Amino acid sequence: MLGIIGIVVVFVMVFGGYLAAGGKLGIIIKALPFEFMMIGGAAVGTFMVANDGATIKHTLKDVGKVFKGAKWKSEDYRDLLCLLFELIRLARQNPVAIEEHIESPSESDIFTKYPKLSADKYALELICDTMRSVSMNYDDPHQVEEVLDKRIDAMGHHAQHSSHALQTVADALPALGIVAAVLGVIKTMASIDQPPEVLGKLIGGALVGTFLGIFLAYCLAAPFAGKVKAVVDEDMQFYQLIREVLVANLHNHATNICIEVGRQNTPSHHRPSFEDLEEALKSVKQEAA
Repeated sequence: MLGIIGIVVVFVMVFGGYLAAGGKLGIIIKALPFEFMMIGGAAVGTFMVANDGATIKHTLKDVGKVFKGAKWKSEDYRDLLCLLFELIRLARQNPVAIEEHIESPSESDIFTKYPKLSADKYALELICDTMRSVSMNYDDPHQVEEVLDKRIDAMGHHAQHSSHALQTVADALPALGIVAAVLGVIKTMASIDQPPEVLGKLIGGALVGTFLGIFLAYCLAAPFAGKVKAVVDEDMQFYQLIREVLVANLHNHATNICIEVGRQNTPSHHRPSFEDLEEALKSVKQEAA
């Protein structure tokens, strides 16, 4: 909703200010379809040349994040801590019993209690693979920690492809606007024998290209790229939390300490209070009893 409001504000302030200053939309409206065809078409074409099919699909999907925001909400962080609490406690109480849960999470009565988490393959793989490493008696927890770091870094790098692609388009749009403007000037020069009022409209139409390129770059494409990057960075903190809790478990800290480490590493605007988390963990213990 905030993204839509922001776009509306941009259009109202830019074009409202132009009209308030005495500008006329007629020349812009007349030139806009042709300028947009040149600039927008060139931007789409260069985007397709510069990226593979997977990145294009990923970028189009991630544009929705500008309006939807981060995937993981406050209740998801709380559920994640509860899930990890159950898994770590079971692994310490009965190392054999934990295997059926991490080998077949889709059939696990623990994982199925948290459907949103179970539907995310990255979270599922991080948890199950690391818990499996623990059950295999890895001698060096630092080795598992290093693998986790590299894995999360690779996930973050892949997730940022769409924001990089959008930023590349934003960087190119002003230059594409100049290309369209130059073509407009060429068209004007071909009509140099026309009266001033005709030449004025032709020059104004050419300048619409420069305006459109800059407007699309700095009012839409660049903010979209920045928002996607911010949302991806926030979502990656969810996986970092998994890392923090599982690394604490690798170092044989008490289960409650592992979960508290996770709570402390939860983003402040999503972090459950100590009392709220205690209540949630009590409910988990009662269900397991």
